[in-house]
Amino acid sequence: MLGLPDTITTCLFDLDGVLTDTASVHRTAWKQMFDDYLKRKDGNDFQPFTDDDYNRYVDGKPRQDGVRDFLASRHIQLPDGDPDDEPAKETVWGLGNRKNDLVQATITQNGVTVYDGSRRYLQLAKGAGLRRIVVSSSANTGMVLDVTGLGEYVEGRVDGVTLAEQRIKGKPAPDSFLAGAKLAGATPDQAVVFEDAVSGVQAGRAGRFGYVVGVDRVGHADALRSNGADIVVQDLAELIDQENA
Repeated sequence: MLGLPDTITTCLFDLDGVLTDTASVHRTAWKQMFDDYLKRKDGNDFQPFTDDDYNRYVDGKPRQDGVRDFLASRHIQLPDGDPDDEPAKETVWGLGNRKNDLVQATITQNGVTVYDGSRRYLQLAKGAGLRRIVVSSSANTGMVLDVTGLGEYVEGRVDGVTLAEQRIKGKPAPDSFLAGAKLAGATPDQAVVFEDAVSGVQAGRAGRFGYVVGVDRVGHADALRSNGADIVVQDLAELIDQENA
């Protein structure tokens, strides 16, 4: 059904980069925030935040983990601070909140692009009776689902807010996906994980899910495969076309 094994009853969708083009919004916001911070710290000799930094240390992870992991790669350690730290405060939470403000401003101003193949896949999955849960590290998941109208095709979500409230480990740990499967009343072997981030497919494999679909939007198909994807597509429409072939 829809390019999936017959045993699958539940779809666990990452949001950014799988259903929506918000991954590019997050990538830009991370770069702006980190470059501003590094420039203030190191002056004109600062080393900019790169696409490789994003893919290795940030992509798919909870915001605070991304801040810590990237700073550690540059041998920088900041105090964690508190969740309500002002964006100007040089703490892990402060930098993370600064990045989040940039994301929300961009979404408010420009809206969010939904991948046509993903919207179609969600519609067909709903029609086929598959359970549909969004599992994202982003605290802005609810906002994005509302802005895009995708909320009508989604039954529930495990997002950055859920992770903080329930103290669930983020990707690459499988815990958020396991919580998504539980929300749908499914066992891991009955669920498929859709992920564009290496940390996400690692989580899918670690959780022993029934199928892991890697979604390659940026040309890292080999990394997705080597880290746990059973199949890699550039767009979810390929799974529909495969089913209809």
